[in-house]
Order: sequence, then C-alpha cells, then structure tokens
Amino acid sequence: MDVSETREALTGPVASVHTPFQRDGEIDYKGLGNLIDHCINAGSKTLILTYGDSLYSVLSDQDVADLTKFVSEYAAKRAMVIAADRQWWIGKEVEFAQYAKSVGADLLMVLPPNWAASCTVETFVEHYAAVAEHIPVMVVTNVFARSPDQGLETLKVLRDTVEGVVAIKDDICGAFARRMGLLVHDHWAVISGGQKQNHLDLLPYGCDGYFSTFIHFRPDIPQQYWQAIQAQDFSKVKEIIRNYDLPYFDFVGALTGGGDAGIHGTLELFGIAERWRRKPYHTLTDAEMERLKGFFQSKGLL
Repeated sequence: MDVSETREALTGPVASVHTPFQRDGEIDYKGLGNLIDHCINAGSKTLILTYGDSLYSVLSDQDVADLTKFVSEYAAKRAMVIAADRQWWIGKEVEFAQYAKSVGADLLMVLPPNWAASCTVETFVEHYAAVAEHIPVMVVTNVFARSPDQGLETLKVLRDTVEGVVAIKDDICGAFARRMGLLVHDHWAVISGGQKQNHLDLLPYGCDGYFSTFIHFRPDIPQQYWQAIQAQDFSKVKEIIRNYDLPYFDFVGALTGGGDAGIHGTLELFGIAERWRRKPYHTLTDAEMERLKGFFQSKGLL
C-alpha cells in the first residue's frame, strides 16, 4: 500500500487487536473473530496488531505468527491489517516481514530492539530499510522515548531516504509528538496511539487518526467524536473527552491489573470476548467485574 491508501485507512478512529484468551490461557480464536467482525462493522478501516495491546509480552513467536495469519485471513481485505513484531534482530525481522506479507498483512509495525541504547541513527535506518524491501513499514515512536533527539534525527533520515516507510504511530505524545507531526506528516500517515486527548493534542501538527478503545464496545462514542472533529465543533469534542474518555481510563487504570485488565473485562461485559489474560497477568475477579459494570451503568452506557 502507498502513503495515500494508508492515510485513508488510518483516518479516524481505528481498532487495535486486544488478543482474547480462554480461561486456560489458550488464544480464544472465536472471540478474536467476534472482535474483528465487531470492529469492522463499527467502521474501523484498519486492524492493528501491537506489541502492547495484543499482549505479545505473553505470546511466543509461534503465537505471533498464528495470530498474524488468523487476523489477516479472517479480515479478508475488509480492513487493512497491520502486523507487529516482538523486537527481533534484523535477520529475524526480515524473515517475519516476508511471512507477514505472505499471509496477507498490508503493513508491518516495526519496533526495533534497543536495550541499553544499543542502536544508532544509522543502525535504526538500516533496520527499517531492510524490512521495507519486503513490506510497507509503520514506525512506532516508543523506541525513541529515552532518546527523543536521536528519534527525530532517525525519522528525518528515514523520511528522506527510505521510500517503503509509509506510516508512524506515536506513543510518546507531548513536545516530541508535535515535532514528529511537523517533520513527517506531509510524507507519511500519522496515527496517535490511544485516547482522544492525545489525538486532539497532535491534530494541529499533523495527525490522521487514533487508536480507539471505545470502538471495540461502544462505537457510537468515537463516531460522535469524529463527527465533531470533522465539523470543528471543539465544544462537543471536549464534552466527549470529559464525559467518557477521561472517566473510563481513570477508572480502568485504577483497577487491579491496570487498564488492559479493564479493557478485557469490558469486552466480556459487552459480549465480544471473555475477560481472561495469560498468567502472571491479573484477570478481573467477579467482584471487580461488578464494579466495572456499575461504572458503565452510571454513565448510561450499559
């Protein structure tokens, strides 16, 4: 896919893939199919696998391969599919890029390893360029969180020298994200990695869409938000953030197991997939599920 096609597919609220599990820790492919259907029907033009939301931290390399194949084939070109890696060295990364392309993924989100600040601008660029020879690349900025100046320099070199990079997902926010948007938005699609407030902050500097959590279970909320963005009705935008986004993320963030546990619990409440996560990650208890249910009822959302 080229930049214009990618930008179109990443405009507006889009869905990341929260890998669902059965109680015994096996991947719940039935629940995953439900999630994919729901998100596409809710209007997400893209399905994005990520190291974080897709819980690659508790998956094996084989799990990642199987998950990538399932999502790509089940989506069946109804939505663009962005695969993700597990911070592999360049040889393994290229091997996976070829695999992801072969099973139908459209892009690969590349997260290079960088333990103890081991990469340079030159080795970052070499890594991305090697992958881009096989599949279009999405950069993800959290690899630059500890070295923002190096990150911006890497993005500038990539922008000017590697044609196969077509998109970037921001996880850092703030001053870095604003500079990033100014630097690359004329060349790549830009998406904010979660929460409407981060998208709104980046929007004037160059941002096409954002990771929407609500699209997984109450798509009317992101649809209202996006309509308000398009109409430049920022009073409505602020109202939606104040009434829904901030309270929800504050609530699930305070749960035992944190926001991801809360999101998996939310998927169960709305009949999409079960709440379970692989151990040692905490899964919400029945009592915690009742508290989560009470939150949605208090907001008139359940």
